[in-house]
Amino acid sequence: MSWKDKYFKDYSIFIRLEKSLSENSQEAYLGDLHKFFLFLESVHPGMTPADCSLEELREFTHWISDLGLSAVSQARVVSGIRSFYRFLKLEGIVESNPAKLLETPKTGRKLPDVLSAVEIDQIISAIDLSTEYGYRNRTIIELLYGCGLRVSELTGLLISNINFDYHYLRIIGKGNKERMVPIGSHALRSINNYMSLYRKIAHVEGGFEDFVFLNRFGRNLSRVMIFNIVKTCTREAGIKKSVSPHTFRHSFASHLVEGGADLRAVQELLGHESILTTEIYTHLNREFLVDTIKRFHPRSES
Repeated sequence: MSWKDKYFKDYSIFIRLEKSLSENSQEAYLGDLHKFFLFLESVHPGMTPADCSLEELREFTHWISDLGLSAVSQARVVSGIRSFYRFLKLEGIVESNPAKLLETPKTGRKLPDVLSAVEIDQIISAIDLSTEYGYRNRTIIELLYGCGLRVSELTGLLISNINFDYHYLRIIGKGNKERMVPIGSHALRSINNYMSLYRKIAHVEGGFEDFVFLNRFGRNLSRVMIFNIVKTCTREAGIKKSVSPHTFRHSFASHLVEGGADLRAVQELLGHESILTTEIYTHLNREFLVDTIKRFHPRSES
């Protein structure tokens, strides 16, 4: 087995078992490692990761920049390489971690796009409940916005994780971290309608009985299918903005902060590990307040 295959195999086991990363995160980390190995093979043949110093790692960051990756993608790759070298240090393969001082490209802080409450109502109202998947699609939108779910959390949602008596969802988020998310009245009504009018009589493949949302083959929906459903619902509502499933999550958080919700509570509802991630919605809130002053205060410029 080559050094490349050994490192790749051992590191993949490490991030899967010891770091408990999601499948998407595992793929991203291993993709970053593949880029690093490609760099070594093409620029420094014969050199292994254990031979690299900070100088080679900085050279690697210039190399990925020349590939045309965005600053955000470069920052993610650097994060993956730092993780890989922490693994090498833990395994005793390197004595010191040269990636410790590796700088991350400045990415700026892009504020996420959000929908207004009126636009969300437009999207939900435009869903035709007389169609075969009308109740399913409406419930998907209600949960994305009403509970702030990630796409992976929605596709993996189980019937057994819905508490209909106390109105909350048990969500398994990133890193298999569990959180309880309350269900609002609109979302709860939509779930009840979907379960009684469609889900109860839907064809279900063996092994998929507990999944809430099913495709026409009786299996749980894929991420791509959720994106397609959101795109279709948005287009039929006449919304011209670029909308993804994550837009509803951003809107959920933004509207809570605009309404005066405590930032720690929003952090808990979203399942953010750090409050710093949630703080971006305070920037959205400031923009909302500034816009309100400009539009409605008599002493502001029109």
